[in-house]
Amino acid sequence: MYFQSPMILLIFVSMCCAFSACSPDDQSGELSPYPSDNELIQTIEKKSPDGTSSYYILPDSDDISNFPFTDEKNPITPEKIELGKMLFFETGLAQLPLKPDIAELNESYSCATCHLPEFGFTPGRIQGIGDGAIGFGEERSVYTQNYDNTEVDVQGLRPLSLLNVSFVTNTMWNGMFGSFDLNEGTSDIWDNNPFSGGTTINGEYLKGLEAQNIEGLHLHRMEINETVLVEYGYKELFDKVFGVGYVDENPEKAFSFAVSAYLRSLFANEAPFQKWLKGDSEAMTENQKLGAQLFFDKARCQNCHNQPSFGGHSFHKLGTQDMMVANSTIAIETPLTYARSLGRGGFTNLPEDNFKFKVPQLYNTGDYKSYFHGSSKLSLEEVLDYKIAAQSEHANVPQSRLSGFFSPLPDISDEEKEALLDFLDNALRDDNLNRYIPDSILSNNCFPNADYLSIAQNKCFN
Repeated sequence: MYFQSPMILLIFVSMCCAFSACSPDDQSGELSPYPSDNELIQTIEKKSPDGTSSYYILPDSDDISNFPFTDEKNPITPEKIELGKMLFFETGLAQLPLKPDIAELNESYSCATCHLPEFGFTPGRIQGIGDGAIGFGEERSVYTQNYDNTEVDVQGLRPLSLLNVSFVTNTMWNGMFGSFDLNEGTSDIWDNNPFSGGTTINGEYLKGLEAQNIEGLHLHRMEINETVLVEYGYKELFDKVFGVGYVDENPEKAFSFAVSAYLRSLFANEAPFQKWLKGDSEAMTENQKLGAQLFFDKARCQNCHNQPSFGGHSFHKLGTQDMMVANSTIAIETPLTYARSLGRGGFTNLPEDNFKFKVPQLYNTGDYKSYFHGSSKLSLEEVLDYKIAAQSEHANVPQSRLSGFFSPLPDISDEEKEALLDFLDNALRDDNLNRYIPDSILSNNCFPNADYLSIAQNKCFN
């Protein structure tokens, strides 16, 4: 048979495929289970809040004009980001340890102690510990020769990742920090709740990051003092960024604004899914594309994880266990443990908000050591199994009170679960987060930790 025109040949081939049920992906006669790029794009566009797939493209880390939800009181500049980067890893800020006479623990921890890049900017253990601990990541533990569990600076909940945190309007699992957005109309409780020491800062009328980082300086026993400013030389940098004398009058705010600028630049924009969104059709595997299709459609993940970062501006009851229940043998209790375990209700004082927690972002979650507010799950597979089953494990959260967005997914097959895990673990993993680590800090201490065990473990970046 001879065809005069390529178009006639194409029509003939299409008719043959229609009758034989063949597809370009599978010539065996069976339809491929994997979506084409066009099919996946169409699914994403249907679920996207603005109807485009580009909605999910994260900004470049130097594209300051496109950073979302910035604070007009804290204009971001490249110089401010660089200063914040050094301060975030600076162990020299640990000027107020509970026991300053213990020389080996002076200036031994930093903000990065609980937010390490290699663990997706989480602590690499079920609970973050600052002052009073030695070691690194999963090895970090209380320095029992000198501190007991009531004396260490410890987090009552699993610290959230700081990746893509620029998309977070109100910070912490309960959204307590920040005067605007989700906290509009809550000013009457800022001075009268279990977190009053921190939420009074909302009276400064700052965005979430800027408010939280002021409180963080106090909470984690850090200080901007003469040692930091003069001996280590940070005053010159502060003066260049904020103007001469600003840091002398506003040390906490200068610290917070610089660190917040740095945190707003932390985007997982080199993950395979990001590259695929920008046009590299081979950046994701076929299995990861199937996982993405499931994420946006059958598995209903996007219903809550609907921001570009796959976080969300909402709070939900999922019925997961609290820190002290899930990890009773290794978790360290803090005075605010139980209040924080109430989630949003611990801030709003509304019973209906109890045990509701903020929807977290999903990039680099495969690097985490634990999941949910109470570290009740220790792998992504455990997380997905819990969400597929959708059965409460919390004594105070009956099945009938679970979020309406959280219901069983009995039709997810083992193969589909594997594809979802592949998408979450690999397609959403930016493997180049070391670019956010400074080359040096002015104190010349080891960082992110400078305790003797961390140094001995060769976990120091300088």
